[in-house]
Amino acid sequence: MNAPSKDPMFSGTSRTGLEARLVARPKGLPGPGDFEIIEVAVPEPAVGHVLVRNLFMSLEPAMLMLIAGASDLPMPRYEIGEVMYGAAIGEVVASADPSLGTGDLVMHRFGWREYAVAQAGLFHRVDRDAYPTPSIHLGSGLVAYVGLMDAAELRPGDTVFVSSAAGATGTMAGQIARLKGASRVIGSTGSPGKAAHLTGELGFDAAFDYHDGPIVDRLREIAPEGIDVYFDNVGGEHLRAAIEVMSPHGRIALCGSLDRQSTGRPDDGPGDLLSVMGKRLTMRGFTVSDHRDRAPEFSTQFRTWLSEGAIVYDETVIDGLANAPQALLDLVKGAYTGKTVVRFGT
Repeated sequence: MNAPSKDPMFSGTSRTGLEARLVARPKGLPGPGDFEIIEVAVPEPAVGHVLVRNLFMSLEPAMLMLIAGASDLPMPRYEIGEVMYGAAIGEVVASADPSLGTGDLVMHRFGWREYAVAQAGLFHRVDRDAYPTPSIHLGSGLVAYVGLMDAAELRPGDTVFVSSAAGATGTMAGQIARLKGASRVIGSTGSPGKAAHLTGELGFDAAFDYHDGPIVDRLREIAPEGIDVYFDNVGGEHLRAAIEVMSPHGRIALCGSLDRQSTGRPDDGPGDLLSVMGKRLTMRGFTVSDHRDRAPEFSTQFRTWLSEGAIVYDETVIDGLANAPQALLDLVKGAYTGKTVVRFGT
């Protein structure tokens, strides 16, 4: 996530809308009292600005680290008393800039509010007819694609392991790996029902509930010949187990740290790095912002996969900004499958 640029206050208003602010810096996971939802006046756009009514916003585990004030992320923390930010998609309802017109569908970083007013250059127009619902524009498919193709250098015939496989990125990573020629795709998740969802609706070859004993034992059982690619959304025990089971010259794409995000405690790290050296493993962190050149290629393929029914887009929709703080906590605790978005009122 990237923070939106701050904009000056504008004069004149004819609307009101809700926005969410952080009111306290929690120690550990936040609670309902750490947020406030308030109704504010919505100004009309000044010259060079547009007014956007948000339709959907993204919920992401990394937001908990911004709430906690983590200093090791490539984005600014949420400040107390200020509106939080995040990816959102909305419709232009008033424009004072010729680059965008009323009715345009735009993506931006001004989530956590019903209306956004900002410079036109901070909004990116997208194709209204690209997908069955505008919320799909907020999906994590490009993250999964970049992680597999660039960070992990996926090759046909690879055995791929995806942690947090029922989440926004994991559901995409497993399916894309299969479509790109992986011989076997394995996922870990937090319940038997989710494991069945992965192997049923989403086409994973195998999946397991990580609560069912040591992860390394489950991996050795399911992948006795080893793992070539590990798509890591979790860190912690998952990463240490994957290293133990990886085949020589295996590749690890470091995408997320859900273990740390869900507990609020520092990650114990990958453990003994002798296995990494001895097996000549590659571990590569990445951010999608470094690979924006992949976006057109991915978009074309993703639309084709969707239209042909080759990929399933898994999504959980939460209604109303007032429910967003609790939904964020529930998301990290594993309550949902696929991409989680908040839908604003019409």
